[in-house]
Amino acid sequence: MATTLSINGKPRQVDVDQEKPLLWVLREDLNMVGTKFGCGMALCGCCTVHIDGRPTRSCITPISAVVGKQVTTIEHVATTPSGKKISDAWVELDVPQCGYCQAGQIMSASALLANTPKPTDAQIDQAMGGNICRCATYVRIRAAIKKAAGIEEGATA
Repeated sequence: MATTLSINGKPRQVDVDQEKPLLWVLREDLNMVGTKFGCGMALCGCCTVHIDGRPTRSCITPISAVVGKQVTTIEHVATTPSGKKISDAWVELDVPQCGYCQAGQIMSASALLANTPKPTDAQIDQAMGGNICRCATYVRIRAAIKKAAGIEEGATA
């Protein structure tokens, strides 16, 4: 069935089953491979995108659930104010090790800053809790979030 989705501010038409997960529509049908497959069960956070500004696991989200909503992917997040701050901090602090989970990490972190410009450690933990990093770069991830938020290193809120 032909469906029009709003992806990164542009209408994109796909002709797929309405229950096909958004992750696979992005990767297979729209050739947008920045969003990664991790577990397929919404447990690791690799596939995180924003739907109407909210971080959402695209591996379990059917496209029928995003019709009429704005989907933002890693390819576009740096064009948003919070996404740009997070992306810049990620590069400056050399956050990734293998890098596989980083798209999902950046998507969750940018949504956090969009809604909570100066997050506390507890708010960072809450927002990032569903994102797993196999390389355990959690200390650098937290530092980058704080840098993007303008919170001094070592400060705990």
